[in-house]
Amino acid sequence: MPSTLTPASVTLWPHQHRYRQAAQALAQDLFDALDDDLQPFVVLLALPKDPTQPARCLEPEDCGLPPEPFSDAVARGRILQHTTPWPYPERDDVSPTTVRRKHEGLGVRDAVQQTLNALDEHSTHEHFAGWPIPIQDHFVVTILRLQRKPLRAYPSLRPHRFYTDGRPLAPSLLVAAMYRFNEEGVKALTEPEPGANIFTRPRESEELLRAAGKALLDTPAQALGLDPATTKLFATCNTISSLRYEGAEGVGKMLLARRGHPNIEELFALTCPTELTDYRAVRKLLEMTTPDVHLLADGESVYALGRQVGHYDAVREDLFVINFVTHYAWDLQHAGHVLLRSHYGLPGLPRTRLSRSAFRRSLKHTFGLTDAAKVERLWEVVLEASRQKHGTLLVITTEALAEADRLKLQCTLIEPVPLTPLITRLVTSIDGAVLLDPEGYCYSIGVILDGRASGRGDSTRGARYNSALRYVESSDYPCLAVVVSEDGLVDVITSVRD
Repeated sequence: MPSTLTPASVTLWPHQHRYRQAAQALAQDLFDALDDDLQPFVVLLALPKDPTQPARCLEPEDCGLPPEPFSDAVARGRILQHTTPWPYPERDDVSPTTVRRKHEGLGVRDAVQQTLNALDEHSTHEHFAGWPIPIQDHFVVTILRLQRKPLRAYPSLRPHRFYTDGRPLAPSLLVAAMYRFNEEGVKALTEPEPGANIFTRPRESEELLRAAGKALLDTPAQALGLDPATTKLFATCNTISSLRYEGAEGVGKMLLARRGHPNIEELFALTCPTELTDYRAVRKLLEMTTPDVHLLADGESVYALGRQVGHYDAVREDLFVINFVTHYAWDLQHAGHVLLRSHYGLPGLPRTRLSRSAFRRSLKHTFGLTDAAKVERLWEVVLEASRQKHGTLLVITTEALAEADRLKLQCTLIEPVPLTPLITRLVTSIDGAVLLDPEGYCYSIGVILDGRASGRGDSTRGARYNSALRYVESSDYPCLAVVVSEDGLVDVITSVRD
């Protein structure tokens, strides 16, 4: 859609550009960590309190939003304020003035969101309005734009549910991340000098992701009739998954539902239920689970072992599954869909396999490879490797033949062969990396990689990931590594930086 906005040369307040630049960087880090196809884009919208003044986009200059539909947003927001009841419970510690101010902000935000929804109706992306902040006789709204297709590719719980204090519960990890992003914007814009300190007190994307994961786990907690503030399901599941029992990693499932749920059958009950915060005891109980027998918990304690029976009506949203996949890795599932995947305490979306488009981009950036047949051949190889249950490592380099010769004392050399899915399945079944070139020819298997430590390693990841990172960053040639972890995560590491 062509932009007809006023040029963004108008500066409403001193730290306007600083704030937008930092908000864009934060959004990029946060949402790229979830799915780099989301392509977050931050827009600053200024709505004058004076109805005779025009609305305008402050930054960036070409934001893609026409100003006219937002001209009456403040007036429409005040109508919403006076025609809809205050949705949050009354509190003695909140003054009527504060309630009116927040009710006004809620009305303006809803009016802006209604306009954005109408503009997005036939678009490839969606816009989300943050909380309006009064600055210089205007309401400044931070708007986040995300691509529609990847946004809607992930499962979600039912929206429009709330904490007991009226705050909205997150139906998905993406929405929870949006809430955390908006909170950072509100904090920055309500300081004495709006946006001035956003660089001096940065919140790393991983910290915000953990906060989003905690918020999402509040939703099943409240569905079970618990107080999310004291239940802390996210931290509990992380701790249980991190423990070993007699050296073994925890694998098994825990069903979260109220006792007596119609789709839960108890095989035997515990006389004294084990509190979930008794982490080692719960980890020990997990040893008794099998693929069809699980721990039964009500969100506070494990009360029995049993299984799911009958047809569960997903509309109820009162039966959840915690699937402990491997050491320090677990999933939150509902009705067969994975809502969250936590790995070493960091939540993510259920992207267990590599994105075809992301892999294609990596090949183009690293090798300049655009030939459709060659790209498809390499994609089939990587796809087959990603199915390796015990994990594997592929290294694609332009100097695969020379590197195979250099590393011949720490690998198994083979006659050059174009990899097919069948051959890939065979050569990835042993430890070590598989070395191939961009044409798809394999030269050595079982390779023990070398490389200089760069300081960018990740202590929460295994030896396979860190050795691939060292090798790629030390390579003098264009190089790309595909790391398949035992828990199903797939990482692509390239020697070319965007």
